[in-house]
Amino acid sequence: MAPKDIYYENLAESIIEKFNLRGIEGYYCGDREAANAKAKRFLTPGCSVAWGGSMTLEEIGLLDDLKESDYTIYDRSLAATPEEKKEMFSRIVTSDYYFMSSNAITIDGELINIDGAGNRVACLCHGPEHIVVIAGMNKVVTDVKSGIDRVRNMAAPPNANRLKLDTPCSEYGRCVDCLSKDCICAHTVVTRFSRVPGRLKVILVGEELGY
Repeated sequence: MAPKDIYYENLAESIIEKFNLRGIEGYYCGDREAANAKAKRFLTPGCSVAWGGSMTLEEIGLLDDLKESDYTIYDRSLAATPEEKKEMFSRIVTSDYYFMSSNAITIDGELINIDGAGNRVACLCHGPEHIVVIAGMNKVVTDVKSGIDRVRNMAAPPNANRLKLDTPCSEYGRCVDCLSKDCICAHTVVTRFSRVPGRLKVILVGEELGY
C-alpha cells in the first residue's frame, strides 16, 4: 500500500476504537467501491430507505444504486409542495435506514454536523431506526473546534454554491458568521455518544470524498 493509504487505515483503526467507547459501530473501507458495497450490506429485505443531502453518497454511487433498487425509497427531492415535503419528512423520520455523511469527525470519535434546515441532523439525533454515516478520511479533524472551523470554511461555501444560496460564504469563500436568510449554518450538532446500541454506524473511507 502507498504511505497515505497506510496512514488512513491506521488512523481509521484508532478512530474506530474511540467509536466503540461511544456506542458507535465503526468500519473502514479502502475505497468508494468497497464503501458502497459495505453500506448496502446493512440493508434488509423489504426495508425503507432515505438519505440526507450528501455529495459523498453521490460520489460513491450509492444514491443511484438505491434509486434503482427494490427497497421502499423515500426521496425528498420528489416532494414539490409544502404539503408533500411535510408528508415526505414524516416518512423519512420513520425509515428503517437513513444514509448521510458527516461534515467532520474528530480523532476522538465525535461527529460534527452543521445544517441549514436541520432535517439531516434531526434524523441523526432521533427517528430512523438505523443511521449509516459514510465519510472520507479528509473529514477527520483533531477536535470539535477545528471540526466546526472546517465545516464553516471548507464545507459550507461550496455547499452554498451547489445549492445556489445567497450567503456571504458563497461569494467570499469563507465564513463570516452570517445571519442571512439563506444561512447554511443554522444548526450545529456534535454527536459524542449513541444511547441506542447498533443504531449509529460509521463507514470511514480511505479517499477524499465530499466537501
